[in-house]
Amino acid sequence: MNILLVAGGSPDDWPQFEPTAFDYFVGIDRGSLYIVKQGWSLDLAVGDFDSLTSTEYQQIQKQAKELVQAQAEKDDTDTQLALALTVEKFPESEITIIGATGGRLDHFLANLWLPMEPRFQPFAHQIKLRNHQNSIAYYLPGSYVVEKEEGMDYLAYCCLTPVKKLTLTKSKYTLDQVDVKVPTSYASNEFVGTTAEFSFGAGIIAVIQSCDGK
Repeated sequence: MNILLVAGGSPDDWPQFEPTAFDYFVGIDRGSLYIVKQGWSLDLAVGDFDSLTSTEYQQIQKQAKELVQAQAEKDDTDTQLALALTVEKFPESEITIIGATGGRLDHFLANLWLPMEPRFQPFAHQIKLRNHQNSIAYYLPGSYVVEKEEGMDYLAYCCLTPVKKLTLTKSKYTLDQVDVKVPTSYASNEFVGTTAEFSFGAGIIAVIQSCDGK
């Protein structure tokens, strides 16, 4: 199952995609309103909804097939809560999160690091963050082949933790069995074909495909 989580960031920052590619839509706070305005099915609405007017919130209440109202003061962010509910309901799903990378930097960093939480690590390879310039996928130790996404010019290996024995092949810049001692982003790499390959022995890596702003 393919699931789209829509956070509250501006739709101007959304990537291009076909809504029909997704089977289930989760609105996160104001993201619920964006789903309704797009005419998509609001399968699950999650958040404290403090960014909505009372009229907008009533609209969400009418449209949502399921609504989880959170307290404004809570341990989890709305996005953490939405992701936790999603993996609980659909542990085998592929999850794309949009509207989660623009605006406030503290929100972006909280969302970037989501898959590093112990409760989300088992699902890290199923989670992707996307906006109009970037596609972020997460990897636990192993060997992988990365397929070039349409319109993306650059490739980065962002070591979110110390990483052991990082090897990069079939890309413009390569590495061989390098131990990365501090979080490091090997940025501005490029594909030399339609795929690139990498492997590592310990840590967590975010692979970012990106393009320049239009």
